[in-house]
Amino acid sequence: MTPQQLLFYCRPGFENDLASEVATKAALLGWQGYPRAEPHAGHVRFVVTDERSVNALHRALPLASLVFARQSLVALEPLEALSREDRLSPIVEQVVASGWSFESLWQETPDTNEAKALAGLIKALKRPLESTLRKRGALRRKAGGRRLHLLWTDGDRVQLGMSFPGNRSELPGGIRRLRFPHDAPSRSTLKLEEAWHEFVPRDQWEDRLGEGMQAADLGAAPGGWTWQLVHRGMQVFAIDNGPMDRKLMATGLVDHLREDGFVWAPPSRLDWLVCDIVDKPARVIDMVERWLTRRWCREAVFNLKLPMKRRWEAVSEGLARLDAALGEAGVKAEIACRHLYHDREEVTVHVRLLN
Repeated sequence: MTPQQLLFYCRPGFENDLASEVATKAALLGWQGYPRAEPHAGHVRFVVTDERSVNALHRALPLASLVFARQSLVALEPLEALSREDRLSPIVEQVVASGWSFESLWQETPDTNEAKALAGLIKALKRPLESTLRKRGALRRKAGGRRLHLLWTDGDRVQLGMSFPGNRSELPGGIRRLRFPHDAPSRSTLKLEEAWHEFVPRDQWEDRLGEGMQAADLGAAPGGWTWQLVHRGMQVFAIDNGPMDRKLMATGLVDHLREDGFVWAPPSRLDWLVCDIVDKPARVIDMVERWLTRRWCREAVFNLKLPMKRRWEAVSEGLARLDAALGEAGVKAEIACRHLYHDREEVTVHVRLLN
């Protein structure tokens, strides 16, 4: 049984955006296929009609390069209308027929309220499923790090997928759940913390997010993102006409300037620019472009608020504009963009200057 599908997880409500992104990028790579997406399903299938191995497309579309995907799997055909008396046999037979073996098994559900009711079923199936797969040789200690994923969308419907080291999320469901710091002034603080986990390797935090660095937070009030910067020991220019949290100001690390973040310029080059201003994506891109082409910061994290429709198109057009502007200015940079778990109707962009 040869897999000819890719399976992606996403935030419910963003299926069409992910489908458009994958279809566009696959076509640019010369692949033939079509997406299948259901509203609020929390996942998207991409059926490959090309004669080449779908594994090659999976490698050509790394998860880190996708904006709206939380997880990326090579998938088999969904199993439907499973008998409640025997769900295991069809699953085991499909795994064995695939010819693949795995080191671990993850059972997951879409990130929906309806899917939470499947937790009991998943728990009941765990031990007998793993035991049977071991007996059939499909689950073993050494299998190249491959992981078997079972995405349950109903009690009688599941789709099997496989993931590979280096091109997958190591988080269940592709979701990074963070604990809200009790003294942070707003929950938006989690968006910046997640961005650092996503874009800055943990072993580089001391060098790139170190104490004594300087940063600017545009649109800072009441200080959710500033809190993260101060928590790392950075000196912060907080730019906003609104009031800042008193505890943050008491740290002595925040210089609150009641100015317009779109026109303010730093007194010298900073280590970080962060921005969570609610405005049109094009206006935010223009502002960040000014900072980066003039090299006013070394790294930047900013959010782009998405329109209700054509969200993928808005993101891709904005990133293309920024990339072109940096190229024309002779600025070499790494640009990454992800729809993070703590984002809602926005995506988070990270830019790191290389020269």
